[in-house]
Amino acid sequence: MANITRYDPFGDLFDDIFRGFVVGPVGFEAAAPLRRMKVDVAEQNGEYKVLAELPGVKKENIKVNIDGDEVSITAESRAERDEKDGERVLHSERYFGTVSRAFRLGQEIDEARASAKYSDGVLELTLPKKATAAAKQLTIQ
Repeated sequence: MANITRYDPFGDLFDDIFRGFVVGPVGFEAAAPLRRMKVDVAEQNGEYKVLAELPGVKKENIKVNIDGDEVSITAESRAERDEKDGERVLHSERYFGTVSRAFRLGQEIDEARASAKYSDGVLELTLPKKATAAAKQLTIQ
């Protein structure tokens, strides 16, 4: 199986350059950039291993759906701020909201044997491949 990697030469560079780092009163709130979930997918011993970075997300706010060979991951991080008297936020780069990612794998997944672990901001999915039925040759009558 050939490894295909999507190359994005600019990545989050534009987020940092165009949004800038402004500290002080500004008359408008800059729109928060859309964040992408970073995912690694590997294939080994008849199963797929998926690692997804989800920092700051509680495991009860993560949903994984499997439909045939399609996997979708949705996660929501909520802003939980303790505001103190006289405190004013000057700059915030942390992202709060929902991120999702969906992708197809080369073969259908056995949902009954699939498992998920979440630790230290990384979701690890173990997705065993479904056994393929042997091709049946029909006799012509």
